[in-house]
Amino acid sequence: MNMDNTLNESGPSRPKQLCSMNRNYEQQIEQMLFNSDSDENYDFSDSGNEYEFENTEQVSDDFESDTEIANNVPSVNTQSSTNTNNDGDWQEREIELSNFPFIKQNEMLVPIEGKINPMDYFFMLFDEHFIKLLVDETNNYAETEFLRVGAPRSRISDWKPTDKDEMLTFIALIIHTGTIKLNRLNDYWKTHHLFNFSCFSNYMSRDRFLNLLRCFHFSPNIETNNQNLPEDRLYKIRPLITYFNNKIITIYYPKKELSLDESMVLWRGRLQFRQYIQNKRHKYGIKLYMLTEPHGLVLKFAVYVGVLDDLGGKGHAANVVLHLMSEKLNNGHALYMDNFYNSFDLASKLIEKKTFCTGKLRLNRKNTPQDVVESKLKKGETVARYSQGVMIGKWKDKRDVGYISTEFKNNLIITKNRNGKEQFKPEPILNYNCFMSGIDRQDQMHSYYPFTRKTIRWYKKIGIHIIQMLLMNSFYLYNQYHAGPKISLYDFRLSILSELLPKYPKPRSFSVLHTNHFPKTHDVGKSGRPNRKRCHLCYSKGIRKDTTYFCPSCPEKPSLCHQPCFKNFHK
Repeated sequence: MNMDNTLNESGPSRPKQLCSMNRNYEQQIEQMLFNSDSDENYDFSDSGNEYEFENTEQVSDDFESDTEIANNVPSVNTQSSTNTNNDGDWQEREIELSNFPFIKQNEMLVPIEGKINPMDYFFMLFDEHFIKLLVDETNNYAETEFLRVGAPRSRISDWKPTDKDEMLTFIALIIHTGTIKLNRLNDYWKTHHLFNFSCFSNYMSRDRFLNLLRCFHFSPNIETNNQNLPEDRLYKIRPLITYFNNKIITIYYPKKELSLDESMVLWRGRLQFRQYIQNKRHKYGIKLYMLTEPHGLVLKFAVYVGVLDDLGGKGHAANVVLHLMSEKLNNGHALYMDNFYNSFDLASKLIEKKTFCTGKLRLNRKNTPQDVVESKLKKGETVARYSQGVMIGKWKDKRDVGYISTEFKNNLIITKNRNGKEQFKPEPILNYNCFMSGIDRQDQMHSYYPFTRKTIRWYKKIGIHIIQMLLMNSFYLYNQYHAGPKISLYDFRLSILSELLPKYPKPRSFSVLHTNHFPKTHDVGKSGRPNRKRCHLCYSKGIRKDTTYFCPSCPEKPSLCHQPCFKNFHK
């Protein structure tokens, strides 16, 4: 139907009112939206669909184009010279960016003389304190599980305390399950001719391995009967997180270029802080924020547990960046991040901390110059604006790509695409593609030798993942600092396993003490409940206290309170 004819005919008054409206009203509304300072739509939230916005943004991950770019230098869009926002004037004219010197040195912070084989670098990260932590917490938790056992023939009823040597053997077998991949843990101990991996049964029985895996613990267990759960949702693995971050800080200082991104530990069970990220290999899981070197060495990490965490809530992305970079600020580092983290405000904060940042940028972020947002570019063209030491630009490849940098200007550099054809790219994008691969390399290496078991509890999965990260870091440090030629990750792992699992294993010994002492309850009396007798240790102190527990291994079978008399009596 012709609209002009309809408006000239008599009829309802609505079309005439629409025609008589101010034509500039729509433009005024549009201008108000563009100049709005509110960023409430882009705050990080724990709603479960936090990545909806990021996934719908049409920005390629690697800025690559498979199509040919014209050989002549692309033009630069020059629409408007300045644009004013609340943070200052955006200028088309190039300004001098900050030039912070890198004042640190890439080096090992501990002596490495005499460290010539992979095992030396392995024990540099897996020190005695770490192994003792695993042994003590596993034994403590096993004691609790032993007292809760119901069936007399359950596997845990045969528990015996573990020690350092056995814990190292247990870790080695976990690592080796990534080398030899089978669907079920029981299959590693099968005697069927299709399996028959004697390297597992020679060092540890199946029941012993499963018992250790069941009791594998990293912190004291919290009883929740008479007290609330601790505020820290990660209390079960907090000692391991603290150990990892402190260990790397004390033994190694990285190069100038660093990258920050997130990784996922596979988890599909019910968990309050489980996340979904569509473009990750493991779409469902526990999200880790990682600070890495470009070649993959992890320097520091944090686990995301929701908006109630110290890093959650408003300004979440900036909080994560400043937390992971806390020991590296004011040293002249160059940090590369994707568009989830970057913003004009964060770039300004990092300049104050003498730290460069470069990476992708969402063009609808707060304080982004409107000249850049509204520019209509042809393929290969670029536009940029400068303000307060920050450069924000847009480049047209297959689609519009926004980027930000405090280190590089918007210079076009000639390079070759994946088809070998020459094309021009902005310098910030070229450096981003070069140095932003640390997390991807780390995830790729982990995918070669995984330990993915559906029945493992979430905190054990993260704990084993941390053990794998320590192993990976020892591999990177070995290749970087040992005098001989570099070796592959596969050969490095085999070298570690051959030391932890020697050709002729020692006779099995699962106990630290010659005699194992475990509490047992007295026989059931006529009342239907276990008999109660006087505690031997309390009585020696002049205290009258009855208990249902006694020690069947001691000659006199003394009655002892479960805590703390039983442990104190056997010291």
